[in-house]
Amino acid sequence: MIARILSILHARNIEFLRDRSALGWNILLPVLLVLGMGAIFSGDGRAMFKVAVLQQAELVDLTAHPFLQTRFIDFYAVSDLDDALAKLSRHQMDMLISPAAEPPQYWINESAPKGYMLEKLIAGTGSSDFSRGTVSGTAIRYVDWLLPGILGMNMMFSCLFGVGYVVVRYRKNGFLKRLKATPLTPFEFLTAQVLSRLVLIMGVTAMVFAGTSYLIDFKMSGSYLALFVVATLGATCLISTGLLVAVRTASEELAGGLLNMISWPMMLLSGVWFSLEGTPQYVQNIAGLFPLTALLKAARNIMLDGAGLAEVMPQVSQLAAMTIVLLAIGAWLFRWQED
Repeated sequence: MIARILSILHARNIEFLRDRSALGWNILLPVLLVLGMGAIFSGDGRAMFKVAVLQQAELVDLTAHPFLQTRFIDFYAVSDLDDALAKLSRHQMDMLISPAAEPPQYWINESAPKGYMLEKLIAGTGSSDFSRGTVSGTAIRYVDWLLPGILGMNMMFSCLFGVGYVVVRYRKNGFLKRLKATPLTPFEFLTAQVLSRLVLIMGVTAMVFAGTSYLIDFKMSGSYLALFVVATLGATCLISTGLLVAVRTASEELAGGLLNMISWPMMLLSGVWFSLEGTPQYVQNIAGLFPLTALLKAARNIMLDGAGLAEVMPQVSQLAAMTIVLLAIGAWLFRWQED
């Protein structure tokens, strides 16, 4: 029995090592992720707080006030007070200060633990000249801001891996080769895959949405129809992205590496767990290219701010355009069997 187990073990190891593309991605993927995240989040210590400084200049003068010299706080400039207060209410920043005002002023979100800690830091640095302000209206809880990100992340993984692996498995076991003998076109096959996964994803997401709404009573200010349209477009775009990976791939290991290469940056940079407010502009520009970023931005605007489809039309247009382009490229590159 031991000899048979060792024989199969040896055969499987040789099979994996001979698959150069899969082996390469298993080595290359973690290296690229570490280098990418290191470049984005590197610096002199990881900042614990994000504090916006209300001013017209792009760079913050850290010598303008003693509090601005506090370590491990990311100070960055903003110029629009109303926009900054709206972001503060949505937990996209931890505090807003105006050191040049007479007297200097700060604003916090009273439902945010980090705002409370920053208030204590201001008192600890002897900055008693600040006057206190809070977010007007009902403060949005962190869970209200986080929920769209969690649902969007679940949709992303289900869309990418649920479609990508299936098509690769079809190609690997010869099922696609048999379909090639039928009148079915690549576009028809890919469209059917998109619709099948879309129905399943939307059904599961709707049940999770309803269940979490019952359990935690999260904030829903906008239209359910608008949210459904955005979620449907976002899921379709993510499914099309997964299909693009699978149109030529015949190795499940390689497909897994490619899908991880797409999903992990999206999960980290699309605003699932934290806002990118205050990060370098090039990071925000890269994040803006991801379909998950557009999906979450539109969903949060609808759920937290009561926006309608007209207000989120830039994100809707981006998702629709990306879906059409990805499906067209996928149908053009698709092969029924490995080259």
